[in-house]
Amino acid sequence: MYRGMKLLFLLLPLMLEANFLEPHEAFKPSINVEKNLINVEIGLGKGIYLYEDKVKLEVLTPQGLKLDYALPAAVAHESFEGEDPEMIFSTDLRFHATILGLETAQEVTLRLSYQGCSEQGLCYQPMTFEQSTTVESGGAMLNEEDEIKALFEKNLLVVLLAFFGFGLLLSLTPCVFPMIPILSSIIVSQGSSITTKRAFFLSLVYVLSMAAAYTLAGVMAGLFGSNIQAALQTPWVIILFSMIFVALALSMFGFYHIQVPHWVQNSVTKVSKDAEGKGVLSVAIMGFLSALIVGPCVAAPLAGALAYIGDTGNAALGGSALFMMSMGMGVPLLLVGVGAGKFMPKPGGWMKSVEAIFGVILLGVAIWMLDRIVPPETTMLLFALLLIFSSIYLRIFDPLTPESNGWMRLLKGVSIVMFLYGVMLFVGAMSQGSFTQPLKAFAATHTTLAQETTQGVNFSKKVTTIEALDTLLATATQTVMLDFTASWCVQCKELEEGAFKDPRVVAATLDFLRIKVDISEENAQSQALKKRYGVFGPPAMRFVKDNQEIKASRVQGVVKADKLLTLLPR
Repeated sequence: MYRGMKLLFLLLPLMLEANFLEPHEAFKPSINVEKNLINVEIGLGKGIYLYEDKVKLEVLTPQGLKLDYALPAAVAHESFEGEDPEMIFSTDLRFHATILGLETAQEVTLRLSYQGCSEQGLCYQPMTFEQSTTVESGGAMLNEEDEIKALFEKNLLVVLLAFFGFGLLLSLTPCVFPMIPILSSIIVSQGSSITTKRAFFLSLVYVLSMAAAYTLAGVMAGLFGSNIQAALQTPWVIILFSMIFVALALSMFGFYHIQVPHWVQNSVTKVSKDAEGKGVLSVAIMGFLSALIVGPCVAAPLAGALAYIGDTGNAALGGSALFMMSMGMGVPLLLVGVGAGKFMPKPGGWMKSVEAIFGVILLGVAIWMLDRIVPPETTMLLFALLLIFSSIYLRIFDPLTPESNGWMRLLKGVSIVMFLYGVMLFVGAMSQGSFTQPLKAFAATHTTLAQETTQGVNFSKKVTTIEALDTLLATATQTVMLDFTASWCVQCKELEEGAFKDPRVVAATLDFLRIKVDISEENAQSQALKKRYGVFGPPAMRFVKDNQEIKASRVQGVVKADKLLTLLPR
C-alpha cells in the first residue's frame, strides 16, 4: 500500500506536466469522393498512433452494399514487456476504397471506425466518423474480365503486348501441354537429318496454325456466340482424333510410314519452289486441329477479349489480341521444336528408341482425349495397359548381366516402376480407385469430419436447361454458386482437384446453394445459359443473390484457392 502511494506521488507531477492532445487534435478523419473512388484519410497529431485492427470502413446506408479496400502496411510496436507487439500506423493513414454492387449513382452513408494511443501513455476510446456523400456508378469492383475489356481502351501496342504476356502465362497451363508431344513427334518423324533451321520452321508453321485456329474460334464466339472448340468436343470427333493419334503412334513403332500424298507434296513444293515446303501442309493442319480439339481453354484473358468483341463488334482489334495471345502460348512450343531438332540423336539404335518413346506419348495423348467421353475406370484401364506393355517393351523380364551398363540398369528401374504402377492402375480400375490413389478401396474406410471436408465442394444440384436453373433460383434464399462445367473440359477437372478441395473454400461455401451447370452439349439450352451469364466456355463460376448476379465475383478459368477466396461474395 505504502509503495503504491509513493509511486503514485512520484508519477503525479509527470502526468500533470504531460500535454495530452484532445481527441479532435489527435485524430483528424476525412472522407472525400472523386466520382466513384472513396479517399479516406486520418491525420495524426504528434506522438499519436493508430491500431491497425481497429481501423474499419463500412457502408451504413443503403444496406447490402459492401466495400473493397486494403490498408497500407503497418509497423510493429512494442507496447508492454512480455506482450506481443501490436501492428500500428504511426503516420497519417491514407487509403482508397470502392463500393461493390453499385449500379447507379447513389447517396451513401459511410462510417469510419478507429482507435489509437499517445506515445506518452494515454489510450483514447474507440471513435467513429460518419459522412454522407454521393458516389457515382462505376464504383463497383471490376472482375478480371472487365479489367481486360478496359485494357482495350489503351494504346494498340499496349493491348497486343499485354495479350502476348497473357499467352505466356497460359502456356504454363494444361491448355498447351498436350500439344508438346504432338509437335515433338512431328519433328522426330522428320528423321535424324533434320536441321535446327528446319525444326524451327516446322514449329513456327505449327504455332501459326494453332494461333489462327484460336483467333478464328474466338472471333466467331465473340460475334455469334458460337464456340467452334465446344462444338468439336462431340464424341465422334474426339474418337476420330484419338484414332489419328493412335495411327501416328503406330507409325512411330515402325508398322508403317505416314506421309502426305505425293500430289499434295508436289503442289506445295511447286507453290513454295522450295523443298522446305514438303510436309508443311500436314504440319499446318495438325496445328490447326490441335488448337480446336486438343486444347479448348477459356481463361479470363480470352473471355475478356470475347466479351469486348461481342459488345463492340470490333473483331479486328479483338482478333489481333487473340492472335498475339496464341503466339504467346506458342513460345514454349517453338522452344520445344527447336530443341527437338537441335538434340536429335545420330542415326542408329537411339533413333528407333526415341521414336518408340514418342509413340508411347502419343498413345497417352489419345487416351487422355478419350477421358472426356469415357468413364474414369476405362481411362485408368487404358493407361494401365499402356504402362504394362511399355514396360514389357523395355524388357522388364530380361535379366541384367554383369556387362550391363548404367543406362541399362536405369531403364530396368524405370520399367519396374512403370509395371508396378500399371498393375496398381489395373487393380484400381476394377475397384473404383483413382490415379493418385489406385488402391484406395483397400484402405481403411473410416473417415473423420476433417477428412470428409477435404473431399471437396459438394454441388447438390445439376442443371442443363435454363428453365431448371430458373426454378432453383426462384426458391433460393441464400447466395447461389454456379459452376459452369463440361464433360470434355480438362481445366474443370483441374479446378475440382485444386481449389474445390481446399478446406477453406469448402468451409466458405457451405452456406451457398451450389449448382453445377452442365454445358457439355452445344445446343440452344447451353447457348442460353452461357449468354445470360456471359460465359464463353468452361470452367467459369457465377454467383447470384436474390436472383441478381454479383458481377464483381465472376470467375473465369482455373483459379487457385487463395484467389477464389477473395472473390467469394461475403
